[in-house]
Amino acid sequence: MSFIKSLFGKDEEIESYEDFWNWFRKHEKTFFKVVKNRGNIDRDFFDKVSPKLNQLGEDLFLLTGMCEENTAELIITPDGNLKKIYLAEEIVAAAPNIDGWRFTALKQEEKIDFGLSMAGLEFTDDNLYFVPNETWDYPDEIDITILHDSLSDESRPAITNGIYIFLDNYLGELAFATIIDNLDIENGAHLKEKRRPISELKPYLATRVKAFAEKYEGSRYDTENDAYASFEAETKDNFPIVGIINTSLLNWDRKASHPWVMVVRIAFDGRSNNGLADNETYEFLDKIEDDITRELKDYDGYLNVGRQTGDNKRHIYFACKDVRKPSKVLDGVGKRYAEKVEIEFDIYKDKYWRTFDRFSSADKDVPVN
Repeated sequence: MSFIKSLFGKDEEIESYEDFWNWFRKHEKTFFKVVKNRGNIDRDFFDKVSPKLNQLGEDLFLLTGMCEENTAELIITPDGNLKKIYLAEEIVAAAPNIDGWRFTALKQEEKIDFGLSMAGLEFTDDNLYFVPNETWDYPDEIDITILHDSLSDESRPAITNGIYIFLDNYLGELAFATIIDNLDIENGAHLKEKRRPISELKPYLATRVKAFAEKYEGSRYDTENDAYASFEAETKDNFPIVGIINTSLLNWDRKASHPWVMVVRIAFDGRSNNGLADNETYEFLDKIEDDITRELKDYDGYLNVGRQTGDNKRHIYFACKDVRKPSKVLDGVGKRYAEKVEIEFDIYKDKYWRTFDRFSSADKDVPVN
């Protein structure tokens, strides 16, 4: 124990991917012994590596074990957090070659026959099924119901957790997090005629993904000549809201080609102005928005749909082709302005842009320079 303490006694700041891997390389032999000998991995591995990793960004997790007799594997995972997929991938892409180690970004898919036992419940290809829910109204959505015959109100939390872990391993973390639009879990007793074995889920998803890619291949959009509408509204607490929305985009017939909606929230102090921004603050908010759109171009697949300001916040709405670049850009912008303002964002799948349905009544077209 004293040997471990002496190795890690000096605190080293991690400011780049290179810093992290240089630090890891210094201690990799000690880490390898801990993993190979199945020592106290929590204390002597995770408790050492995780704090260093978290200096590069929060919400990343580690998995480790021996993947071969003389090779240890380190998996860096955001555990399904869409906003951190890019970070895990970039850290692993920067990893050096170290004998005896394999570095992997995100949990990878496993063979269907692996099975899972949790809380006295089994999750295998023998007792899991699925039903595709396909509708004419939303033909591009991948809506799946997973069936487990033992599901009840009492067992729902345990079975739901087990199914999510099963799918994470069966499909792989990236596919599970990004391909399925909607997922429900039910008892399958009444759906025996419609249900399909879980072993068919992966080829079903592959077929849907291929058809979607072919349908929207090459879809690009230039907003230069679009029409816009301004609007005014009130919150439930009677705070005024003002905004502007791209009405041409709202009427676009290829929305699903940009299936990821990102909502950026910038907090400001508008108490002296009924929750609205004064002129100086408004210019500052516009500068932040300009910084974001400078990196997220419409023709690259990142569409600025609109914004609203009020109740001490500005919301900026984007429709995006992917999650990686928007997440990286917003992490960077948030750090640059961290001492002046709080910037938060969410990104989620919304192929039919239901998020923007409430803007459909905006009817006053105005030019925007």
